[in-house]
Amino acid sequence: MSFKHFAAILFFVAFQVVTAQTIYKDSVFSKVTKTTYTYGKVENESLQFDYYKADNSQKNLPLVIFVHGGGFSGGTRNDYYTMAFANKLAQRGYAVASVSYRLTMKDIGFGCDVEATKKIEAFNSASHDVSLAIRYILDNNKKFNIDSNKIILAGSSAGAETVLNMVYVYDNNMLPTNFKYAGVISMAGALSTLDKINYNNAIPTQLFHGTADNLVPYNFAPHRFCNANDKGYIMLYGSESIAEHLKNLETPYYFHTIKGGSHDWSYLPMTTYFEEIIDFYITMSFM
Repeated sequence: MSFKHFAAILFFVAFQVVTAQTIYKDSVFSKVTKTTYTYGKVENESLQFDYYKADNSQKNLPLVIFVHGGGFSGGTRNDYYTMAFANKLAQRGYAVASVSYRLTMKDIGFGCDVEATKKIEAFNSASHDVSLAIRYILDNNKKFNIDSNKIILAGSSAGAETVLNMVYVYDNNMLPTNFKYAGVISMAGALSTLDKINYNNAIPTQLFHGTADNLVPYNFAPHRFCNANDKGYIMLYGSESIAEHLKNLETPYYFHTIKGGSHDWSYLPMTTYFEEIIDFYITMSFM
């Protein structure tokens, strides 16, 4: 057998191995590039996101917007779990933007002695900032090459509260009027109200929550379990309440309960249930 024929056989076998892998499902790209962009300036604070994209990936990428947790007083867009999660997604062909936002509760806290109105303001200021980042990407899409119909929000803890608020409560005037998210993923998040969720605005929603979460209620309870006479008293509706509401509307949702799970499940789904997250992305992005 000549070298030429042998090389042709090797190429054929290698081609079969590559095509056996499925983009968006399997890790098909080995090298990922992370680039940091400043997407805006709010109240004299420059805001940035890290953009992850596999080298040699195609155009019209599905985009995952990830929002970190930290009680609106801490947390970073480039912690270990977030970076590992973003890299794994990019290796499968997704673009990922991990977004920083104003930490409006820094040095204030988020306890029962903080006025309820300030808590709502924290939800909305984070929603504003992340929306501004999305608008930056859409306005500069020749650079980012994303498919605007395949943008999925994902968040952890305060980030989960932010993305749920963006989808179901926040009055957004920064994005195009016909814009709609492809889906939302909440890891130990909650909403301040269910009243604004209806059949027309409900989108595919994936929820992860531990039943023993002592920070964000699994079902519904006062935020931080404050008493009714506390300044910080505000009801929050966690994953079980949201899932039940979506069920009644007969709209698509995925709800994973972790029995006895603590607030650690605000980040553990990124590793423990990564494949379930991927399945959700695939199903929702390409419906």
